[in-house]
Amino acid sequence: MDGTGAHGHELTDDDASLARALVSDLHRPDRRLYWVDMVGSALAGWSAFVLACRATPGSWLMLGACVVAFLALYRALSFLHELSHQTETSLPGFALGWNALVGVPLMFPSVLHVGVHVNHHRIGTYGTDQDPEYYRHGGSIPAAVGFVVLNAFLPVLWSVRFLALAPIGWLHPPFHRMLEERATSLSMSPAYRRRCTNRDRRMIFMTEAATLLFWATMLALAAWGIVRWRAFALWAIVVGTATGLNAVRTLGAHRYCNNGEPLDRLGQLLDSIDTPGGMWTELWAPVGLRYHALHHFFPGLPYHNLGTAHRRLLAGLPEHSPYRAATSRSLLASLRALLFDACRSFQLR
Repeated sequence: MDGTGAHGHELTDDDASLARALVSDLHRPDRRLYWVDMVGSALAGWSAFVLACRATPGSWLMLGACVVAFLALYRALSFLHELSHQTETSLPGFALGWNALVGVPLMFPSVLHVGVHVNHHRIGTYGTDQDPEYYRHGGSIPAAVGFVVLNAFLPVLWSVRFLALAPIGWLHPPFHRMLEERATSLSMSPAYRRRCTNRDRRMIFMTEAATLLFWATMLALAAWGIVRWRAFALWAIVVGTATGLNAVRTLGAHRYCNNGEPLDRLGQLLDSIDTPGGMWTELWAPVGLRYHALHHFFPGLPYHNLGTAHRRLLAGLPEHSPYRAATSRSLLASLRALLFDACRSFQLR
């Protein structure tokens, strides 16, 4: 992609420099906000989940509690994306706390994303076979539906991977190496293969052990009658709904028009979509995920500053700036363009 925008205007070097200047003071994460938001979302979600498990099956109380649990845990789960862009230095202890409260209990430990998601941003891999998060089936409704359904079952699939296959891999190293390369990544590309360092392998092993210990404890408590068995079914429904919704959000996050050639930051911006919206948008694209084009242009910006950065860019960049064309009025508009217009039109506004 050559850096030409939706309306035929080029994002010049001067525009890019101006954009960097406009957001230069927004790169520092607010540690307190990260912790309060993540822990608050997790506690609200798990409290609602416990209430749903204790409520009369099929009651309105159970249904309402499940909805609250789904929304709160979906928000907590979305911090996984931030873990791939913040470091232990910028957010000390946050990854450990997130895994304990969210990642391991939801069967989505950070090792599935950290070290993998970076390939969705690298100039040399974005939109190529080594990009784990690039969808190549624009215009195919059956493929899109299949992608969403598959993601809705991810919690169950990860349960098999971590609770059944991991111990087998410990006994048979070649099988474990295959798991590391092909079954330890949140990837939408069958061609993607994870390239693990020795540090990655240690983290994968420790994550497997922690996950197995936690879930073995939950199963033992269920066997002793302390945890109700239907809690596991509710867990699969709540988490599967969250991952299914995230799959829909992912389909609306890009135009997916790249032909396999690497793209620079400007090209990634033009292939990505912002959906600022309002309160409803924050429900389906929490933790800054609605500013996906902006995120690809400035991947280091913390989630809580993306809204401010977006408003500054709209106010400060020239009227012809293609950054404005990276904005979609709604998720439905973006999905309609992906499924019906494919790459024939960038007119989302």
